[in-house]
Amino acid sequence: MSCVDAIFEFFFKDSGFSDVMSTMRMGLYLSLGLLLMGTVAAESRKWRSKDGSKFIIADYVRHNQFTVTVKRVDGKVVTLDRGDLHAEDMEFLAKLPVSPSTAATTKPSSKSSPAGPVMDDSAVFDTLKLGDSRAEVMAKIKASKSLELTVDEIYLGRFGLNGSYRTKQMIGGLKCLLYFDWDSGGTLKELSLQTQPQPSSAYQGLLKDTWAELGKLMTTLHGKPLQNADYPAAGVLQNDSSLSTHLWRLANGGSALLGTSKSVEGYMVSVRFTTEAIEPIRIEK
Repeated sequence: MSCVDAIFEFFFKDSGFSDVMSTMRMGLYLSLGLLLMGTVAAESRKWRSKDGSKFIIADYVRHNQFTVTVKRVDGKVVTLDRGDLHAEDMEFLAKLPVSPSTAATTKPSSKSSPAGPVMDDSAVFDTLKLGDSRAEVMAKIKASKSLELTVDEIYLGRFGLNGSYRTKQMIGGLKCLLYFDWDSGGTLKELSLQTQPQPSSAYQGLLKDTWAELGKLMTTLHGKPLQNADYPAAGVLQNDSSLSTHLWRLANGGSALLGTSKSVEGYMVSVRFTTEAIEPIRIEK
């Protein structure tokens, strides 16, 4: 079963939620088994703060006139105050019947459960932002509960950051290594998540699953892509070449690209975040 266990944690400001450390857990974005007046498929969605600046990724569980209960991708069930939610979330809830077992007659106290996995719209992956300094990037990845070292920490000075950290959880069956590129001022201008090279036998299996799950994750976090295409055939990739299938415009004006590539070592899937505002390819008719 393929899954995306990549989720970002922060808290809704001024909402009464407890202060929680920002952390990311890669988890299943599409899940089955939600009981709501019968058995239906449940899908993780954004639950945004009232001003829309921050959000949590979670599955709907139930709601009453004052609160909504959701299940985070790390499995923890939390309760949110409906008064702290964005208008679009309120519209979503208005289409659902109030859960009979949770009907409330009095408004709960302002103390709510920690919202858990959330993301600042200016972050591109976990808490990392394009424009972060080297010191900020280092502090964030060391504090992250979603990343793990691939080398002993004492060797970081020798090997550098590129390829030294990877996601703790699988994305479609594979983990992704992190690669960083800096501008002349020493700030982050590109961040890439890339699988390790895989043999051609994995191209239509693990790699395709990872490509599909990354696409779902990116769409959940950054909205509908400006451009998207089908998974490319392995035969169209030459050594040291890459093909981008999806393009997103980031909240900060940068871009994100999802695609596949090939090297002498094998095939890879990657997502590249860049400060460059890449335009969609226009096909003249």
